[in-house]
Amino acid sequence: MSEIKVPDLGESISEGTIYKWLVKEGDTVGQGDVLAELETDKVNLEISAEEDGVISSILRQAGENVAVGEAIGIIGSAAGAGAASGGKPAADNTPQSGSAPAAAASAAAAEPAAAVTAPAAAEGAAAGTAALASPGARKLARERGIDLGEVSARDPIGRIGQADVDGHGAAGPQAAAPAAPAAVRPEPAKPAPQAAGKAPHAEDGKATERKRMSRRRLTIASRLVEAQQTAAMLTTFNEVDMTAILDIRKRRKDAFKEKHEVGLGFMSFFTKAVIGALKAYPMLNAEIDGEDLLLKKYYDIGIAVAAKEGLVVPVVRDADRLSFPEIERRIGELASKARANTLSLPELQGGTFTITNGGVFGSLLSTPILNTPQVGILGMHKIQLRPIALDEERTVNRPMMYIALSYDHRIVDGSEAVSFLVRVKELLEDPESLLLEG
Repeated sequence: MSEIKVPDLGESISEGTIYKWLVKEGDTVGQGDVLAELETDKVNLEISAEEDGVISSILRQAGENVAVGEAIGIIGSAAGAGAASGGKPAADNTPQSGSAPAAAASAAAAEPAAAVTAPAAAEGAAAGTAALASPGARKLARERGIDLGEVSARDPIGRIGQADVDGHGAAGPQAAAPAAPAAVRPEPAKPAPQAAGKAPHAEDGKATERKRMSRRRLTIASRLVEAQQTAAMLTTFNEVDMTAILDIRKRRKDAFKEKHEVGLGFMSFFTKAVIGALKAYPMLNAEIDGEDLLLKKYYDIGIAVAAKEGLVVPVVRDADRLSFPEIERRIGELASKARANTLSLPELQGGTFTITNGGVFGSLLSTPILNTPQVGILGMHKIQLRPIALDEERTVNRPMMYIALSYDHRIVDGSEAVSFLVRVKELLEDPESLLLEG
C-alpha cells in the first residue's frame, strides 16, 4: 500500500487545488500512470502513480485545496484487491449507492493497514462525523441543511466526501427535504428586506449561475489588486508610426519564413526595442527589495499571453542574446504551451520587464497593470490608419499604434519614463537601428 501525495510544487507554492481525478476507486493503475490533475496558482500539474496497484481510496475530492505532502488517495496491492473481490475485476469493488459497509469490508480485507485505521474512523464517527468530512462536504451539507451524521461514507476509512453528500441529498424525499430552503434562494419573497439590496443577483427571480473561481483566477485577481495597492503606478503614452516595420515585413516575410521556418511578427521588433530602451534607462529593469534597489544586468522579457484560465506571462530568457527568428520561435513555443496549459513553473518565474499586446483583441488604448515586482510594463495596441500632418501643408494617412508604459513612480521618475517610451518609439520607427542595439 502507498499513499498518493501532493508533490513539491516549486518555489513559493505550498498548496494547490485538485482540478480533476482521472481514475476512480477500484481502478487498476501502473507506475507512472497519471492519476489526477492539480491546479496551482500558476500552472496545472499531473500527479502520477509511484507503483502498480489498485486505487483503494480517494481521500480528497475535485475542488478541494490540498497542501504539499498531503495524502489525497491510497493505492493498494492488485493481488489483495483481487482476493477480496473473489477473483472479480478490481473495478467491481467500486462502491455503489447503499453499499458503503460492504465496500469498507472489502477494502479492509485487501489492506491490513486500512483495517487498522477503520476502527479509529468508526470511533471518530461516534464522537462527531463532521470531523471526518472533507471541507467541501461540510460546506455542501451546511448549504443543503443535511446532517452529516446521517450521510454514509464510501471511503473505507469513513471520510465523507462531496459525492457522498450529493448522493444523500438525492436518495429520496426525506433526504432532499432539508435542502429545500437552499433551493428557493432565487425566490424574491424569501430574502429579508435588508438583504435584497445586498443580493441584486436574486432580485425579481432572474436566472443566475454561481460558478466557483479557479485558483488561477483568484491568484490573478489578488496580484492585480496587490499591484495597485503597493506600487505608485502611473501610465504615460505615445504613438508609433508602423510604416517602416510593415514595409520590412511585407518585403521580407516570405524569405524569413522559408529560411527560419517561423513567421516574422511584431513581437521580435518590440522585444528588441524594449531591450534597447532598457539599456538606456536601466531603472525600468530594476526591482524594489525593501529599502534597496536591485538593478538587473540581464533582460528576461515577459510576454503576456491570453489563456483559457486567464492571462499568463511566460518569460523569454536572455532575450538580448537572441536573434529575431529565435525570439519569434521562442514566443511561439511559449504561447502554444500557455494555450495548452502545459507551461512549466520555470517558464513563468522571474522576468525583468513585461510586454502585453491588447491590439490583437482590437484595443485602441489601455493602461496595463504592473506585473509585480517588476516596475515597468509596455502595452501595445491596434494598428490603425490615421491622418498625420507631415508639415503645415501635407497630411498623409499612416498606420499608427498607441503605446503605453505603466511604471512604478517610487523609483522611476516621470521624465525617465517618458524618455524610455520615446526611445522605444524611435527604435520602432527606424527598425535598422535595432540591429545596432542587439
